[in-house]
Amino acid sequence: MLRLRLLTWDVKDTLLRLRQPVGESYAAQARAHGLRVPPAALSRAFREAYGAQSRLLPNYGCSQGLSSRRWWLDVVKQTFRLAGVHEDQVLTLMAENLYHDFCSAHNWEVLPGASETLSRCCRLGLRMGVVSNFDNRLESILSQCNLRRHFDFILTSEEAGFAKPDRRVFEQALRLGGVPPEQAAHVGDDYERDYRAARAVGMHGFLLRPAGQGPEPHVPPEHVLPTLGHLLARIEKG
Repeated sequence: MLRLRLLTWDVKDTLLRLRQPVGESYAAQARAHGLRVPPAALSRAFREAYGAQSRLLPNYGCSQGLSSRRWWLDVVKQTFRLAGVHEDQVLTLMAENLYHDFCSAHNWEVLPGASETLSRCCRLGLRMGVVSNFDNRLESILSQCNLRRHFDFILTSEEAGFAKPDRRVFEQALRLGGVPPEQAAHVGDDYERDYRAARAVGMHGFLLRPAGQGPEPHVPPEHVLPTLGHLLARIEKG
C-alpha cells in the first residue's frame, strides 16, 4: 500500500463537468435577450476568444494586474462579437449574467463516483486538497455541489499566481498539506498538467482516463484510473 498522507485533486472533468456545452449556455443567454445565435457558432467563437485571451493574458491576467472577473467578462463579450453580436449594452448584461451563472451548481454536475470516492478517502484518514487551474469562484462552486466539505484546502491558479503544470503550484500544495512529496499523490485527467507535473515534483500521480479514450503511452497501467472508483484499489496495491 502507498504510504500516502495527502491527496490533491484536479476539478474540471475530474470531479465536476459542465452540464451542457458552453455554446448551449451562451445561446440560452442570447435567447433571453431576444437574440438567436446558433450554439455551434458560439462554441467555435468561445474556443477562439478563450484561446486568444489565454495567450495574451495567461492565468486570468494575474501577473498583469487583471481580475479573473474582468478576464472572463472580456472573453464572453468577445465570444458574442465573433458570433455577430455587437450591441455593447446587451454584451455587458449577458457577460455579467453568464459570469454569475457559471458560479452555480446550475451549470456544473458531479462526475459519477466522485462523492463516494472522496468520502472513502476521508475515511482512510487522508488529508485532501484541490489544485486547479480555476479562478476564485471555485470554492463557491464546490460548496454548491456539496464537495467542499471533503477538502482541507482549495488552491486555484489565480490564488497561487501560477498555473499547472508550473511546479510552484504543486510545491504550494505540499506546503499547505504539510507533507513531503513522496507522501502525496495528485489525481487529474490531464497528462501534462496533472500527472506529469505532479510527478515532476516527486509526488505520486493518477491519471483519470475513461474507457474509450485510449491508453496514455507514458503512464504505467497501475497509474491509470478508468473511473474514480478505481482509485482506492490503486492506492492499496501501490
